[in-house]
Amino acid sequence: YILKRLNRGQSLDQATEVFRGSAGDVGYGLGPRALHDKDGKLVAVLIARTLDTFRSEHWLLLGTGAPVKLDLPAKAGVHGLFEGRLIVTLNEDWKGVPGGVVVAPNLADLVSGHAAGPSAVLFRPSPRQGVNGVEITRSRVVVNYIEDVKARLASFRYQDGWKPSPIKTPDNLAVDLVSSHRENDEFFYRTESFLLPPTLMLANAATGKAKTVKSLPALFDGSKDVVEQHFATSKDGTKVPYFLVRPKGMKYDGTTPTVMFGYGGFLISETPSYRPEVGKLWLERGGAYVLANIRGGGEYGPKWHEAALREHRQRAFDDFDAIALDLFKRKVTSPRHFGIYARSNGGVLTTVSMTQHPDHFNAVVVESPLIDMLRYNKLSAGASWMAEYGDPDKPEDRAFIVKYSAYTILKPGMKLPEPYITTNTEDDRVHPGHPRKFAAELKALGYPYLYYENTFGGHANDADPELNARRWARHYVYLSQKLMD
Repeated sequence: YILKRLNRGQSLDQATEVFRGSAGDVGYGLGPRALHDKDGKLVAVLIARTLDTFRSEHWLLLGTGAPVKLDLPAKAGVHGLFEGRLIVTLNEDWKGVPGGVVVAPNLADLVSGHAAGPSAVLFRPSPRQGVNGVEITRSRVVVNYIEDVKARLASFRYQDGWKPSPIKTPDNLAVDLVSSHRENDEFFYRTESFLLPPTLMLANAATGKAKTVKSLPALFDGSKDVVEQHFATSKDGTKVPYFLVRPKGMKYDGTTPTVMFGYGGFLISETPSYRPEVGKLWLERGGAYVLANIRGGGEYGPKWHEAALREHRQRAFDDFDAIALDLFKRKVTSPRHFGIYARSNGGVLTTVSMTQHPDHFNAVVVESPLIDMLRYNKLSAGASWMAEYGDPDKPEDRAFIVKYSAYTILKPGMKLPEPYITTNTEDDRVHPGHPRKFAAELKALGYPYLYYENTFGGHANDADPELNARRWARHYVYLSQKLMD
């Protein structure tokens, strides 16, 4: 939480302190970054002091002067400097501008505290859109956004106001901005879909033209499958999108083995991605795969996230189950052939789902999970997530958190599917104590379960390719045994 300046050639003890946060900050420390103009000249250093998972203070360091706090909201993402304007995505309302909008206030106005509101708007998403990334080139600002979870790209030029120019992208694939060049208008972006491997593209923000640089090889045969998007109606009437990857010749009789993945948290948008393990171990064997875009994510901007925060978490579970019911209604699958998988924050989703609707699933993969919500803030990085879930040490928060703490919800006499619970001894993000205690409680109550703990790889479980391959093999052996005839 302390930032120091060190000139090249100096020893560490010669570094001078330029900014100090607080040891009590419940966040991820200081995030300094250099702000350059289009010619590469250093203009200032921007310091983000993170207060929690979503909130930060932004300070500007100009030369050797004292840092100046900028007139920005706490929930905002700063992308860089463009022609004297700071490009910012708002994650909360600010000066009459709603959260989710990309603004470009003058840096000098932010320093003086007189930053404009609506007149600074660069891109205002519709209610069906959400910003997914921003890059800055020499003469343009490139915005990557999604519309009903379908990727869109546009470049913006300032000329008596912001003028957009769309950059064409296909449907049902994801677009991620990679990097941009400040000396010209070139930028890299990556595309991928459920059936097409990642491809690196080089585009020109001024002309909108793009060309393929390199594609990874296909690792499974996706020619026999098709991707569809559907919408389920949640308990409160909200339309919730989801993607269905299914065999082209699938019979609508409820017998297709189907796995659904969800997350629903931390403003993270779940977009189509190329997953070789899904393709090789599941799709090629006739299974179907579902990606659920439930509330809690960022698919429709901050409001989609906030809709499932804290005491509203049940909406994420309702959305997840609404998609399951929609799949049953369409006769894509049925509870006998239906399973769910999620990890990390998704551990809350899967374990609560299996206790609330045990008759809707025949398989549940619970990986690297968060489960014991009454003690999560005392384990590993848990204290930094209280803005998402609430503080279980406060009685008013504990009252709603206990409703989605599956470890606490478990009781005798429940009819539960046999879950496969897995974690990693070296997980320093979500403590392995969560799944260990959940498995122990299932055992104490006499419920069947499978448990496996890897000993190397951390939270992502991917430090060793061979161990990672075995990890996915275990997942899909379990799912095959449970869901395939």
